[in-house]
Amino acid sequence: MKNGFSAILFSLLVLASFSFCKRKQVDNELITPSVSINVDSIFVDLETNDLAKKHKTADAFFTNLARSGMNGVVLYAEQGRVVYKNAFGVRELNRRHPDSLRVDDQFQLSSDSKMFTAEAVMILYAQGKLDYDADVRTYIPEFPYEGVTVRHLLNHRSGLPRYDAMADEFWPDRSKPFSNEEMIKMLAERKPEVYASPDVTFFYNNINYALLASVVERVSGQHFEDFMRKNIFEPLGMDRSYIYSMRNDSVVSLYMDCLVQGHELYRKGAVKEQNNYLNGVMGDKIMFSTVDDIYKFMMALDCNLLLPDSIQCEAFKPGSDFWKRGENYGFGWRMSEKHPGAVYHFGWWKGYRSAVIRNVAQNRVLIILTNTTYNLPGELLWEFVTDSTCCSLPESSWNPKVVRLEFQQTMECDE
Repeated sequence: MKNGFSAILFSLLVLASFSFCKRKQVDNELITPSVSINVDSIFVDLETNDLAKKHKTADAFFTNLARSGMNGVVLYAEQGRVVYKNAFGVRELNRRHPDSLRVDDQFQLSSDSKMFTAEAVMILYAQGKLDYDADVRTYIPEFPYEGVTVRHLLNHRSGLPRYDAMADEFWPDRSKPFSNEEMIKMLAERKPEVYASPDVTFFYNNINYALLASVVERVSGQHFEDFMRKNIFEPLGMDRSYIYSMRNDSVVSLYMDCLVQGHELYRKGAVKEQNNYLNGVMGDKIMFSTVDDIYKFMMALDCNLLLPDSIQCEAFKPGSDFWKRGENYGFGWRMSEKHPGAVYHFGWWKGYRSAVIRNVAQNRVLIILTNTTYNLPGELLWEFVTDSTCCSLPESSWNPKVVRLEFQQTMECDE
């Protein structure tokens, strides 16, 4: 008999309906809209004993991390099965009677937002509306630097200056939000010195993905937060995900309007992070989500629900010929020579830290969202997600291609 625990978890994670605006042929592969899925057709008999052992191992590992200071929510999956999910700690650390964290709590993803921004760009490419190798000025005419392409932004090879340093120098009133459009305007007016010429070196820089969010807006004619909701969150049933927006705010609020606040950790204790004028910039950060919603996105990548594999696979290819300190970057994903067959991203911004590791070679996914600056131990996380000595689960018989085919096709033509 199929394990009911896994089926229930999976049915919670996979949305019953997917919708697309238009059916489109790309590289002879059809982007297939999706509506419903038969969960029973995916899983075969599951070895309950192996699952219990793996769950016990995960619980011991993450409980120890929590004892060492991790305050957040964890989801670990293997072979398409959610093995472990748990919440540790509280929503606000310095309250006298704080509410405990819940597994469905929303966290600010920091730089882990970049994988979603990259997906938005690839969707526009699949729709024939955008060219990776086009000059950024094709879409943002007032952009002041020559020779920077969309691909350079995606791969962090633009050589552009940091927008936060520019804003710190030229945005005097920190009580007013600094936005993507203000960033572009300031670049055009000030044209700060670049770090390097385009496509010379890999230089990780938030400005690249902030500009990509603006490219999405200019190309689509929609606000970035609306495009993300309509093209990624709603189709995948990521009902608890959103892009934080200060678009209509004239003043920066004292704190962000969210249940789970970020905290800076000091020797004397934790301090709740106040809202920041740079939180008005989208694309490089400031997406809120849950571990379950992110796992839905991981499953969508496996099943090519948003893009055909011929386009999706570009996100996981190294963008630089030279691996700088053994590291490389695709489209919204990091990769390391130490861990072939895996892609990942870590995030850190204003009191939040997060980690998403997608071990494709062993079909494992680890998602950690925290609301403190506790330094997640990267090496330990990698050891856990690549460990081959501990009762690895048997390979599941579910086939992502079959999953796509089993979805009922639907079309909503919005001519």
